[in-house]
Amino acid sequence: MKITLRPYSLSDVEEFMDWCDEKVIARSRISHYSTKEEAETYLKEEAMPHPWYRAICLDNRPVGFISLTPESGSFRCRGVISYAVGSKYWGQGTATRAVEMAIPIVFEEFPDMERLEGYADVDNMASLRVLEKTGFKKEGVLKKYFLSKENKCMDVVMCSIIKNSHE
Repeated sequence: MKITLRPYSLSDVEEFMDWCDEKVIARSRISHYSTKEEAETYLKEEAMPHPWYRAICLDNRPVGFISLTPESGSFRCRGVISYAVGSKYWGQGTATRAVEMAIPIVFEEFPDMERLEGYADVDNMASLRVLEKTGFKKEGVLKKYFLSKENKCMDVVMCSIIKNSHE
């Protein structure tokens, strides 16, 4: 199947709700949307206006997301990449291919950006492998770095890739 990246639209709401299952929610910061209206609101108010939020598609059907959050001001030389794919696509290289595709695009679309950062929960080895396979280098573990959905302070592995080091 062909993997592509494209902006989300409201017509993607059912596919979004399908791939955004309980297993994905447990491993990411994405929330559970129990109604179509909640998911549409998320897409309309969060995903679609985001500076760079794309659907990861297999044959033009969304099966995940990838986003880049650029920093601003004196930190505009860096951004944070995030991604998730539906659990039925885990272990198939879908997230890895999406990150590979996104790296040159975001460096081109954000010319001031010199560094991409990626964070993986210390217990999420699959996500860390995605970063490492796509050229990100492990920089260290950030202790008690963010709050989980359960309000537990989590440790994360921080990785980065520098512009032009991926070529």
